[in-house]
Amino acid sequence: MEHITQLPTLSRRDPDSNKGDFGKILVIAGSRGMSGAAVLCGSAALRGGAGLVRVAVPQEIWPIVAAANPCLMTAPMAQDDHGRISAAAAGDLVDLAQAYDVVALGPGLGGSADLSTLVATLLQQVSRPLVLDADGLNAIAARPEVLGKHAGPVLITPHPGEFARLLHCDTVAVQGCRQELAVEFAGKHGLIVVLKGHATVVSDGQRVYQNNTGNPGMATAGAGDVLTGLIAALLGQGLEAFAAAQLGAHVHGRAGDMARDDLGERGLIATDLLSYLPRAF
Repeated sequence: MEHITQLPTLSRRDPDSNKGDFGKILVIAGSRGMSGAAVLCGSAALRGGAGLVRVAVPQEIWPIVAAANPCLMTAPMAQDDHGRISAAAAGDLVDLAQAYDVVALGPGLGGSADLSTLVATLLQQVSRPLVLDADGLNAIAARPEVLGKHAGPVLITPHPGEFARLLHCDTVAVQGCRQELAVEFAGKHGLIVVLKGHATVVSDGQRVYQNNTGNPGMATAGAGDVLTGLIAALLGQGLEAFAAAQLGAHVHGRAGDMARDDLGERGLIATDLLSYLPRAF
């Protein structure tokens, strides 16, 4: 096992560059009552340096998301009676994903049998690099083997509870062997694990990195959605998958530390991280 300590870097931007040079990111997120997850993830992709970000959301929350950040492009999707993206949107999402460089999937999607089918379909039919988080992970917890059917790189960003569901164990067991379990799962399924929490662990099964930035003030709703969008943006700018996860975890935590230093640890919220990402870089 190779323990990585050196951080990757992004190359300087060419003066003649345009938005197409820095990655087109598709975020599939949100549901009734969780429009904020979609906004946070998409906004983090922009703050992470992506050239263009489109957020695909259930039609009902489309106007909310579009109004929340004018820098985001949006796409309304077919929804079920509970305001969640439905399986009827699968074809449109597959077609849309193929036009983008990276897909971020999961924040605020909610849970349903339709979503389990939808996530499995996207894993099997979309070849773009995929960052899978939150309800995207919960949707395939009963059959994690589908992760291995994706043709491109897969990065999963679970918190300990989501990782416990994937492993069919409890959170206490995960927290007792964080690094070992992350390395084992990454190697078994051929993907990158970003196991969030104190000293976030990043592994591809062969390499492991333990992050040393971040603070307890970041234990707040939406912080994980910011990380998902940030990692997607770094993939879109050409970083290899492990490097994107590693740098994403570091910069995310550094933004949190800078926000804490200016604002205080108690009361820190996810939108504070967005404000500090440019300075954290």
